[in-house]
Amino acid sequence: MIQSDAARIAADLRACLGPMVRRLRQVKPDGELTLSQTSVLVRLGREGPAAAAELAAGEGIRPQSMSTIIAALQERGLVARAPDPDDGRRIVLSLTDAGREGLSGAHRERARRLTRAISEELTPAERAQLAAAIPLLERIARSV
Repeated sequence: MIQSDAARIAADLRACLGPMVRRLRQVKPDGELTLSQTSVLVRLGREGPAAAAELAAGEGIRPQSMSTIIAALQERGLVARAPDPDDGRRIVLSLTDAGREGLSGAHRERARRLTRAISEELTPAERAQLAAAIPLLERIARSV
């Protein structure tokens, strides 16, 4: 019985969080970056400089597709290419200041939208319930 209860909760949680995460990912303050381009910027911001092949593997796409994404980001001045400090034969990509600013702008807009939804849709008691659930969700996130 406990397992079926956990399975039901897991299914309800996926059904609830999936659409919310997708909607938040669609936020594009400048209206121009694709989801793939944004994902690469997020990965570089989170994990630091990386080679194109590493980015492609991390995103689960072909290296040719990653080359197209990188070219668009580089053209906009959001990423820069440089020799790998540990292996001069390799080229690594990193965020530029403009790339970091674009990324933080997207994060700010997502945070603003989520804050607005919480304040407009939830009562004070419901906000307290949500706040109390966050440590539980963090524990689950570390285990999946």
